Amino acid sequence: MILETTNEYGKIVISENAIAQIAGLTAMECYGVVGMATKNLTAGLVKLLGIHSMTRGIDIQIEEDSLFITLHVILSYGTSISAIGESIIQTVAYKVEQLTGLKVKDVKLMVEGIRI
Repeated sequence: MILETTNEYGKIVISENAIAQIAGLTAMECYGVVGMATKNLTAGLVKLLGIHSMTRGIDIQIEEDSLFITLHVILSYGTSISAIGESIIQTVAYKVEQLTGLKVKDVKLMVEGIRI
């Protein structure tokens, strides 16, 4: 799905992939995040994604002018999952709103694994 907005200068078109890249890069900058993850539904295995395919670990839903973001992450061992999770959610919501001008309604964080 593509999101279109219009202002006095013209039309702006933002793809879901662009929003997912912003969210993924922002999450990767947060302390304690090892990487984005995807889940192999048939085997139940979690796979750590490289920098070029990190958007596969992010689900974006657009409803009118609101965004719903779901991030699948792998965190570092020995860190507080709740503290890191709260930081990721707030940072991603702020950065996406700042860069796109869209309202982030909800950010869900799915911790798919822990790495040393």
